[in-house]
Amino acid sequence: MKITSIRIYKTPLPYLGGAYVWGAGNAIETAIASVVVIDTDAGLQGCGEFTPCGENYMVAHSEGVEALARLVAPCLLGEDPRQVARIEAIMDHAVQGHGYAKAPFDAACWDILGQACDQPVWMLLGGKLTDGAPMYRVAPQKGTEQTIAEMEGYRAQGCRQFQIKVGGDWASDIDRIRATVPLLKPGEKAMADANQGWRVDNAIRVARATRDLDFILEQPCRTYEECLQVRRVAEQPMKLDECVTGMAAAQRIVADRGAEICCLKISNLGGLSKARRVRDYLVENRIPVVSEDTWGGEITSSVVADFAASTLPDYLQNTTDLMTYNTRSTGIGGPVAKDGKLYAPDTPGLGVTPDFDSLGAPVAQYGEPA
Repeated sequence: MKITSIRIYKTPLPYLGGAYVWGAGNAIETAIASVVVIDTDAGLQGCGEFTPCGENYMVAHSEGVEALARLVAPCLLGEDPRQVARIEAIMDHAVQGHGYAKAPFDAACWDILGQACDQPVWMLLGGKLTDGAPMYRVAPQKGTEQTIAEMEGYRAQGCRQFQIKVGGDWASDIDRIRATVPLLKPGEKAMADANQGWRVDNAIRVARATRDLDFILEQPCRTYEECLQVRRVAEQPMKLDECVTGMAAAQRIVADRGAEICCLKISNLGGLSKARRVRDYLVENRIPVVSEDTWGGEITSSVVADFAASTLPDYLQNTTDLMTYNTRSTGIGGPVAKDGKLYAPDTPGLGVTPDFDSLGAPVAQYGEPA
């Protein structure tokens, strides 16, 4: 089997809630999805997607997939997409770093491999260890009353984990945490996610002012070193997110015991192949993980769901159904969200096909479909 063509699509994904506010004054109303479609001479087609949470989120950019394609697509034409390790090596040799842009190519090849084997991707990743991954729901930075109302709505949908967005004004964030965390019911969990928004001194102030409350402190500062400094004095469990960038970061976290939970954004780690190795290393060292990504539609959500399904339940903190955040789609099919849990497709591959009506015409094409 050989790759005969690679197409790149772009489409806007408007946020269902109007404006998604996070961290220190960041807001997103429309995300830009980049979708990679790979065709083969065997008639199989695979897809992958990368969607950043705004153009200033980490080092990712919505034009990165197009730029990477110009360099790696000519190298991938004629290769066997089922050899996912070889595909990964070819891309890493052609371009150092920029894993977020490689992620959709990697996912598309896993999709084809699953179809060729007549197995869902979660089976190729080790099997279904979690049948229905627990989901969290996000409460963006809004008024306290509105946040409380949103939490009630999510609770009615079966969700028992809530991510409270903070990271703006630290004094107001204390009030926000103190107003929402006490509303948790037995068995529920809350993460106060600063998305790197606080200085170290202010993060310490927040931790000390809320030390009597039971919640998880998530990515309070920008760097790992800053978060570790906060962790030395905070009594809350620490969850790291944006600074979990790969195996080297995971090894530091394990060596330092720098977090109780790690959020694995698959694109941030460079794709499904690399994310799988990082997850297995963290779980081997008894650190639970979150199966997530930077943003996305149905295609990204399928990757996230397969990743979650193949994670041990005792070490899967939660996941989320990114496809429900948007008013437009990237794919047809994909995972199903029901009663607060995300269920991966049981069909071969990722269980999702590109929504070409939504995607429109490709912005770039390499090779010709067989």
